[in-house]
Amino acid sequence: MAHKVFIDGSEGTTGLQIHERLTARDDLELITIDPEHRKDPDARAACLNAADVAFLCLPDAAARESAALVTHPDTVVIDASTAHRVDPDWAYGLPELSPTYRERLTSANRIANIGCHAGAFLLGVKPLLWAGLVPTETRLSCFSLTGYSGGGKKMIATYEAADRPAALSSPRPYALGLAHKHLPEMRMHSGLAHAPLFNPVVGAFRQGLAVTIPLSLVELPSHPSPTTIHAALADAYAGQTFVRVLPLGDAANLDEGFLDVQACNGTNRADVMVFGHAEQAVVTVRIDNLGKGASGSAVQCMNIRLGLPEETGLKL
Repeated sequence: MAHKVFIDGSEGTTGLQIHERLTARDDLELITIDPEHRKDPDARAACLNAADVAFLCLPDAAARESAALVTHPDTVVIDASTAHRVDPDWAYGLPELSPTYRERLTSANRIANIGCHAGAFLLGVKPLLWAGLVPTETRLSCFSLTGYSGGGKKMIATYEAADRPAALSSPRPYALGLAHKHLPEMRMHSGLAHAPLFNPVVGAFRQGLAVTIPLSLVELPSHPSPTTIHAALADAYAGQTFVRVLPLGDAANLDEGFLDVQACNGTNRADVMVFGHAEQAVVTVRIDNLGKGASGSAVQCMNIRLGLPEETGLKL
């Protein structure tokens, strides 16, 4: 019997991407709502409670409203908004973060999908904390270069307009108030004592994301080498389907010395890379912000929760 799935907010960027990943699957039945009733609470509630899995692809306030409409005890809710990512009653949708995170996803009926920047940051940092290479008191910084699709339909339309301003052709740092909405989950799920100093930059390309975490190796108590950093990451992700740690120092990781931020586009893959020398290193995690950073990750969580192979309907 096919699992019934409803996407609340299927018109948005993430909702459309989830729909695209699910529509060809014969193990799922998609519940649709009359467009005229998509803002009607009663109509939405009926669809939500008829579903085995309901994806919430909505702004935070609307996601909280939708979650409150779910009264069926067996409906699994996967929220793609920021609303529940640091709520202890919700499982966090990054199974690679630890066996505990993965195990919780197998039975949770409330799952908060990751933020794109946060997920990449956590994949790059968490194993280093586990291994004791980076103390939890360390004040880390990171920057993220991302495609404009992360800003949603309005930003996509602005960047793809025929008369777009010339300024949009250059990379644009943003969230310069240093209070980006992904910071709470970056701190909570890493276990860091302090939120990282985070500087995101949007580029003039549709999708693709790379988070880079600089490390001053000589200032860390254990004085690790790039080899030690790389080994900790490789050990942590050995056997993971969607996270691959690229070989240290391999020229093939780069395109004539440059990092291709878009190399994971169209996949649910995360590429983890280490660059550096005896005194300094950087850890870079590359994903598709619409894939592992949003809709692909949400589908992966659904697969795990339903007891299906986690790669079902997703591309490596």
